[in-house]
Amino acid sequence: MQDKRDRAALFRDRLARALADRALSQAALARAVGVDRSTISQLLAPGTKRLPNAQVVAECAAALDVSADWLLGLADRPERGPELLAGALTMTAAPRALIDETIFAWHREAAGYKIRHVPATLPDMLKTPEMLRWEYAPHLGRTVEQAIGASQDRLAWMRGSGSDYEIAVPLHELAAMVRAEGYYRDLPDATRRGQIARLIDLGEALYPALRICLFDARRLFSAPLTVFGPLQAVLYVGGHYLAFRDPARVATLTRHFDTLVREASVTARDLPAHLRALSA
Repeated sequence: MQDKRDRAALFRDRLARALADRALSQAALARAVGVDRSTISQLLAPGTKRLPNAQVVAECAAALDVSADWLLGLADRPERGPELLAGALTMTAAPRALIDETIFAWHREAAGYKIRHVPATLPDMLKTPEMLRWEYAPHLGRTVEQAIGASQDRLAWMRGSGSDYEIAVPLHELAAMVRAEGYYRDLPDATRRGQIARLIDLGEALYPALRICLFDARRLFSAPLTVFGPLQAVLYVGGHYLAFRDPARVATLTRHFDTLVREASVTARDLPAHLRALSA
């Protein structure tokens, strides 16, 4: 429960913020609400402990195109109900490419937050150039070298963004790569060895900012997933991303990921030893 004075201060701050965002004057807001300008001035006065009645709150919210709950501190986002519902789930095209503007924008938005990630194969940010050429050359053709350079630049930005990265990979994914099975059946031996060496180096050098664990998909399954802090959770379904922004679904997918980490067969601390055993 919030103290009335705290709620009044929050209302004042959010009202001022909404006015600034809409570039609206106090006089214009007063006209839209149907009150004297002095009423708006009193609501915005520093130190005021006054909360307006429900009618004034509702009219202010309508005039400023925000929700009354947000103005009163009962919601964390300013959008009104229909807008929140419309933005709670979005579907975005997922191109088969190293440089994905949508993904990069989501990483920038979540800079400083913890990023949780279950990749579709191995994480692109941890792959060697040889691995990237093998995987993307059929799709990118002669532009693969340029794409790898641009991708590495962006991945370097992500590493310096202040975000911690926690990555959960299925045990069978690494085993298939080491044995050149399934998806990796044509992967050259030297590329496989180089990829294992890179995972060992990065796992040791960047720990604990980068933590990689391995989970047993026979016990716990996960679709490819990225959780961008508390902001959104994104499922990869092949040709599209399904992005959830409502807090309840983000929290549910966060708990799902944390279960993968908690039940991991190989922890981040044990990963280098496990990889050395595989490479042997």
